Amino acid sequence: MYPNPLTGNGYSLTELTQAINVLPNMYGRVTQMGLFTTRGLTTPTFTIEYRDGVLALVPTTPWGGPAPKNQMGKSRTIPFVVPHTPFEDLVKASEVMGIRAFGTDNVAESVNSRVNDKLQVMKNKIDQTMEFRRMGALKGIVYDADGETVLVNYFESFGIQQQVMSWDLRKTNTTTLVRDMVVDLARYMEDHAQGATFTGIRVLCSPEFFTALISAPSVERIYAASLSLAQVAAQDLRRGWQFAGATFEEYRGVVNGNKFIEPGAAYAFPEGTTDMFSDMVAPADFLETVNTVGIPYYARQANQDMNRGIDLHVQSNILPMVTRPGLLVKLVAQV
Repeated sequence: MYPNPLTGNGYSLTELTQAINVLPNMYGRVTQMGLFTTRGLTTPTFTIEYRDGVLALVPTTPWGGPAPKNQMGKSRTIPFVVPHTPFEDLVKASEVMGIRAFGTDNVAESVNSRVNDKLQVMKNKIDQTMEFRRMGALKGIVYDADGETVLVNYFESFGIQQQVMSWDLRKTNTTTLVRDMVVDLARYMEDHAQGATFTGIRVLCSPEFFTALISAPSVERIYAASLSLAQVAAQDLRRGWQFAGATFEEYRGVVNGNKFIEPGAAYAFPEGTTDMFSDMVAPADFLETVNTVGIPYYARQANQDMNRGIDLHVQSNILPMVTRPGLLVKLVAQV
C-alpha cells in the first residue's frame, strides 16, 4: 500500500512550502543576473515615497547676513499592489495506479513521486512567469501572462516619459560612430541618476538589434583593426560584449511565440545599483500566513473525493519593482 501523502511526514503546509523552495530553479537570464533583491512584505500592498531631488549651487552671503534656506524636493507616495499568482493541479489515484516509475523497468510510481513531479512542473512555470515580469520591469511596464494586460506601468506611476533612443545601424551608414551613441547613453544615465550610483550599463538586445549592432560599419572597422579574422570568428559575442563602457547581450526569451523583447529593440539599464530593483514579495492568502513576511513560493495540498485524489495548490506573489524608471532606456535600431 502507498504511504498516505496527506498524513505522512513532509506534506504539511510548512514542509511542502520548504520543499518547493529548494527544488532546482530553471531561471532565465534576467533572474540569473541577480538584479532584483527580495523584500518580504506582510501585506499585498505597499507604497513608495518619491521625492523629486532639488540640486542647486549654494550662493555666498555677506558675513553675518542671513543664510539661504535649504529647499527639499516635493514628496509624494505612490501605492502599488502585488499581483496574486496561484496555480493548481490534481493528482488522481487512477493516474498513478499500475504506472511504471520514469526511468525504471519494474518499479511502480508512487503518489509521492507524482506529487513532487507536478510540483516541479508548476514551479518551473511560475519561474518562467516571474522571468517575464522581471524583463517587463526592466522595460518599465509589467504585463500579465496574456502580454496585453498591464499590471503596472512605472513610467505612469512616477509621472515620467520613457526615454527612447534611435540608433542608426544601417550598413550603408559609414559615418555614424556606434561608440558615440553608447557614450550618449551613458551621459543620459549619469544626468538622470538622481543620486543613484551604478557600476556599469547593460543592454539586453533582440537578435535583430544585436546583429545590426555588431555589423555596423564603425564596429566592424574597430574589430578589423584590433583582431585577426580567426579571433573574430572564434568569438560568440552574444553572451556579453563590452563596448565603449556598456555590455551588450542578446536575449531570446520567448513563451508561446511571444518574444520578451520585440524585434529590432534593446533595453538598457544600470548595473551595480543598491536599491533600484527589488522583488516585492507578499504572503500567501492562507489563514496561517496572515501578517507573516512573504516568501517566494508557497505550496499545500488537500484530499479530494473520498481520498481518490490530491489537490495541489502553489502560489507566488511577487512584483518586480523599479524605483528609478527614468534610467530605463529603450533603443530602436534603424536597419
